[in-house]
Amino acid sequence: MPQLNPNPWFFVMLMSWLTFSFIIQPKLLSFTHTNPPTNKTSTTDKTTPWTWPWT
Repeated sequence: MPQLNPNPWFFVMLMSWLTFSFIIQPKLLSFTHTNPPTNKTSTTDKTTPWTWPWT
């Protein structure tokens, strides 16, 4: 069965992963984010319970 023979496609897969890992990924990770995450203080809103007219 030729599907089980890794000789034709294994080298292509290996080269594509190495290309992604060593060339493309560092270029993508070097971009700066337009909106960097900031630490926000959590605000709690003061809520009042609803007064039901039939109780």
